[in-house]
Amino acid sequence: MDRPVAPTGTAPVERRTFREMLEDRRGLLDADRYEAVVDRIARTLIAAFSAGRRVYWLGNGGSAADAQHLAAEFSGRFLRERRGLPSEAFSVNSSAVTAIANDFGYDRVFARMVEAFVNPGDVVVGLTTSGNSPNVILALEEAKKLGATTIAFTGNGGGNVVDVADINLIGPDGYSALVQEVHITLGHIVCDLVEGALLASA
Repeated sequence: MDRPVAPTGTAPVERRTFREMLEDRRGLLDADRYEAVVDRIARTLIAAFSAGRRVYWLGNGGSAADAQHLAAEFSGRFLRERRGLPSEAFSVNSSAVTAIANDFGYDRVFARMVEAFVNPGDVVVGLTTSGNSPNVILALEEAKKLGATTIAFTGNGGGNVVDVADINLIGPDGYSALVQEVHITLGHIVCDLVEGALLASA
């Protein structure tokens, strides 16, 4: 077969060269577009950690992996020796995820965890490349009710999550992988900014 098999319900995926795939990624990181919001996210996390608050991360699929990755950069370390910071991803507890999905429905998976763990002054970060993942939106809505600051890493124009989150990092238009690549790159910049500022003030 000359062409990769496409997922059910989608058009066939044409085979492309390395250079064609690389071209998809040119110009994705635009400082003028992202600098202000990245700075705002970093300052929000700095304030939360400095006040002894916690940062929680959530997402589905590849965004769940990115949520776990970024949470670990804070609870472990990014580039510098420092104390661990209270940062966790809700998707890491498979027993909780599957129990809540079974008992309350998958849309409530993260909202239930928010209800269980989040306190006023905490930060909840939801990652959704479409901006329309119901479980991410419901979780951020619940977090706001509890007095947490909410942040969305999204793409494709933002989606419905932008009407909920306090701060929105809206990535590029395009397929999920491109949006996720921007999310993890900008997420690493946030990690560097936060870590550097906290050590400078220690």
